[in-house]
Amino acid sequence: MTEPGTAPDFANWTCPLPLRDYPAIVMGHGGGGKLGNELVEHLFLPAFRNPELENLGDAAVFDLKPGFGPARIAMSTDSFVVQPLFFPGGSIGALAVNGTVNDLAVSGAEPKFLSASFILEEGFPLAQLAAIVDAMAEAARVAQVRIVTGDTKVVERGHGDGCYISTAGVGIQRSGILVGPDRARPGDEVLVSGTLGDHGMAIMSVREGLEFESQIRSDCAALNGLIADALIAGGRGVHAMRDPTRGGLASTLNEIAAASRVGVAIDEAALPVRPEVQSACELLGLDPVYVANEGKAVFFVAPEAADRVLAALRAHPLGKDAARIGRVTAEHPGMLVARTAMGANRVIATQIGEQLPRIC
Repeated sequence: MTEPGTAPDFANWTCPLPLRDYPAIVMGHGGGGKLGNELVEHLFLPAFRNPELENLGDAAVFDLKPGFGPARIAMSTDSFVVQPLFFPGGSIGALAVNGTVNDLAVSGAEPKFLSASFILEEGFPLAQLAAIVDAMAEAARVAQVRIVTGDTKVVERGHGDGCYISTAGVGIQRSGILVGPDRARPGDEVLVSGTLGDHGMAIMSVREGLEFESQIRSDCAALNGLIADALIAGGRGVHAMRDPTRGGLASTLNEIAAASRVGVAIDEAALPVRPEVQSACELLGLDPVYVANEGKAVFFVAPEAADRVLAALRAHPLGKDAARIGRVTAEHPGMLVARTAMGANRVIATQIGEQLPRIC
């Protein structure tokens, strides 16, 4: 055992299970794919194991102690390292607020309070920091949440890439709503609130200097209002929700399939993708189902409630392109299968790492 006050001997340290033979962290560990999932499953979860964490939802949901009221609380945290810091349709500041708001909302909570922690690089222009803070303030105003605490650290020049932001959020769980990654059931219909891949391709179009007839803009937005309308329409018929960020739609659907021990079947022809996003993906050799989104949600809804939820989504400004894309099945549990335009079926697996690094 390491003596108090001495550094641990990492040379002799081993993980409980091997992480695909990687002795050090690689970029893929942060990409929302299999490498990241293994890091959680084999390293973080064994170390921190508890009932709230084991659900592995976008937020932890728990009861307050007796005497503090009957409310159930949801809590989430996220970090943002996107590059560039400003992009068409958003910025790292807007992402930091909206990303945490959305994680709370898809967990069935009404977001209330956020924290914000900044890691700044020596020499970072104050004017850029002010623009980021202004974007965060505006995003919080639109989402009707308050940033109530925070922290700032500065690292030496060359060690921080300008600005990193971490946020945590707290929300009140909606009464009577039971959603979770393990609650999808055979027969559920799969809905998505809008077009796919907008955020990831907005970032890549800036990085690669790609120009199209229509500029690709990030879908960065707070979804708590949209999700509230969907829950009012669907009630307990809404079984699971997720925002398909890193790893895109494919990773999200695979995670729900695995957690719920069901199969998911989608129709590729039904997937809403903007023409300019499709063109950019083809140019770069990417598949839109793996590209990140920052203003979309996926819903697993009982068939009797699906029409009501879809109508509610389409009635909201952020859900006008909502679509029914597939169904949950008892067949091929834990797998995502897509029907192609040619009428064949293909398995869509979770990627090992990531297609697009540093997109959130």
